[in-house]
Amino acid sequence: MMTRPLTTAALVLSLALAACGRNAPEAKPATESQTAAPEKSAAKDKETTNEAPEAGQIHLTEADIKAAGIRTEEADEAEVHERIAVTATIQANQDRLAHVAPRVPGRLVGITTKLGDRVKAGQALASLDSIEIGEAHSAYRQADSQFKLAQADFERAEKLHAEQIVPEKDYLRSRSELEKARANLRAATDKLRLMGVTPAHDGSVFPVSAPFAGTVIEKTAVLGELSQPDKSLFTVADLSVVWIEASLFEKDLGKIKVGATVSVSVAAYPDEVFKGRLTYISSVMDKESRTIKARVEVANADGRLKPDMFANAAIDTATAGKALTVPTSAVLLLEGKKTVFVREKEGFEKREVELGDNLGGRFVVKEGIEAGEAVVVEGAYALKARLLKSKIGDHD
Repeated sequence: MMTRPLTTAALVLSLALAACGRNAPEAKPATESQTAAPEKSAAKDKETTNEAPEAGQIHLTEADIKAAGIRTEEADEAEVHERIAVTATIQANQDRLAHVAPRVPGRLVGITTKLGDRVKAGQALASLDSIEIGEAHSAYRQADSQFKLAQADFERAEKLHAEQIVPEKDYLRSRSELEKARANLRAATDKLRLMGVTPAHDGSVFPVSAPFAGTVIEKTAVLGELSQPDKSLFTVADLSVVWIEASLFEKDLGKIKVGATVSVSVAAYPDEVFKGRLTYISSVMDKESRTIKARVEVANADGRLKPDMFANAAIDTATAGKALTVPTSAVLLLEGKKTVFVREKEGFEKREVELGDNLGGRFVVKEGIEAGEAVVVEGAYALKARLLKSKIGDHD
């Protein structure tokens, strides 16, 4: 009854679905050109990467090199003495240091010098008023007056004695009085000189002067105070040559001799080396530290080295060897690392280096470059700026 129509409808639906499947377009495989496109793109990217300069290299034309003022120098080996490094302290030259004090008691009535002033030899540092100086000047004036009177009496007696007008005893007496007056005057003059003043300086006020040219490194003078001979008012030091005080270990004594060259560096001037000479090695060893005191003298004409500064000293020994060196101007800091630039065929390459001693204008290079390589000694900072600029551009 209803079964036949339903079966017929299902059959019709199946035939329609089969026809749809036959009419649907088949999936075509990718063409050769479509497959090759990504591969070409990848190859192009790879080719571009190979053409770019390697990291740390800078390519410049000869015109750019000349404009930047770049100059190279071959790293070479030099004879370098083995060095013994010690810590040290800078001291004033004790042979050229003076504690200035008055020779007689006196009250400070004037101070003309400040702490740190550079003074000339004989320059007045302060002035004092002294009763003893006043009394000494008074005694000198009296002795001078008596001498002049005795000299006049003697000249008159000598003339009269020659004319046989006065007896010889009067002549001898006048000569004796003259010698006595001369001795008194000499004594009064010497007393003033021992007090630190001259007869030409009259009165009770006198100066306290610098004994030699130097720098005032201590000052205790206070205006109005009473000063005594045992109390220093100023300390003057000639700092044109300073002492570097160091301690040597017992094991190093056989390698070091008086007269050895010493390289001194201080934190205030980290890129500078001060040359000096070992002038003294103590004959006595410290029992506790097992070290021996040594002294180095260093020229200090500009006064940059100050007493009580800490210093590092490298003492040359008699043992010498070859080492690779470059000028200090070739080394710079790049990303916190000591670096030099080396000339290559196609430009410049940065090299991280390990440094040894600073020889005063040249660094010993332990690792990073080889002898004969051309190292940039002028214009290195221009290369550094270009390298940093290129890195910023890469990030952009």
